[in-house]
Amino acid sequence: MKRFSLSLVAAVLVFALSACGGGNNQATPNNNNQPGTQTPAPETGTGTTAPSGGYDAATAEALYKNTCAGCHGQTLEGAVGPNLQKIGGTLSKDQILEVLKNGKGQMPPGLAKGNDAETLAAWLADKK
Repeated sequence: MKRFSLSLVAAVLVFALSACGGGNNQATPNNNNQPGTQTPAPETGTGTTAPSGGYDAATAEALYKNTCAGCHGQTLEGAVGPNLQKIGGTLSKDQILEVLKNGKGQMPPGLAKGNDAETLAAWLADKK
């Protein structure tokens, strides 16, 4: 019984750590991470662009699913990590970018870098 419990704990730890990223198998956007090549966000019904700036939503979603969904859930509902469905109402794009760069709590730093981090931060900042 003790051996089973230890095996179960080990399996949970392996799953939790692997789900939070750390691998280099992230989706690579078609823009080859070149500055200024991201397409602007589509305009909303009021004729304004996304408040956090231009980003490709499909790229942002793919980055999220490959980097963040293991801890924050497929629909940003939260799992091991907190719920992100309305994170833009609490944190600005720059604050989200800081968390992506430096980590916070159990989230390790640097899971997304460069343009990927900028895209994720802008996309998450629009979740209000």
